[in-house]
Amino acid sequence: MARDVRPVHHPDKRHVEMPYAPALLVRRGSLLFLSGLTAAPVYHSHPHREEEFDLPPRMREQAVLLMENLKTTLAAAGCTLADVVAATRYLTDVAEQDDLNAVWASYLGAHRPTTTTVEVSRLATHANCKIEISVVAVGPEAATRVVRSSGTVRRSRRRAERIQKKPTRSKRKNAVQKRRRR
Repeated sequence: MARDVRPVHHPDKRHVEMPYAPALLVRRGSLLFLSGLTAAPVYHSHPHREEEFDLPPRMREQAVLLMENLKTTLAAAGCTLADVVAATRYLTDVAEQDDLNAVWASYLGAHRPTTTTVEVSRLATHANCKIEISVVAVGPEAATRVVRSSGTVRRSRRRAERIQKKPTRSKRKNAVQKRRRR
């Protein structure tokens, strides 16, 4: 994984091996990338177990469960729904989009992140899932301050300053060759 990206997990997560992180916080730039969330529990078994996907049959109820999963995952990274800047929403039936939009608006209020909505034949998570949403959010200011004040950044800055002060290898080599010629 890249140096400035860290996975974010819920503080009360149960120990489950998953093929993805619920979210990635990009510390340089303070962007948070969330994996697709559904109405199913974020931490579910892999391979999947049927009992973990006993979901309500209606879009509205699944959208509420999904939005609660989204709030919890954002909070684990120090973010809120107001920090969401982009969302991609996958629906198994676009005719139910109005139900999703009603729940979406009740959670987001006046905040309007960018969205893309796509109808799909089935979601990979489970056949009972009617919606999946992935989002990008702006991370907290504190994450930026931590990066700027970290030892790694200070060491990198000091190293860059030393390199600027030293003559380049070719200049040193030329100087040595000139001395030898004298």
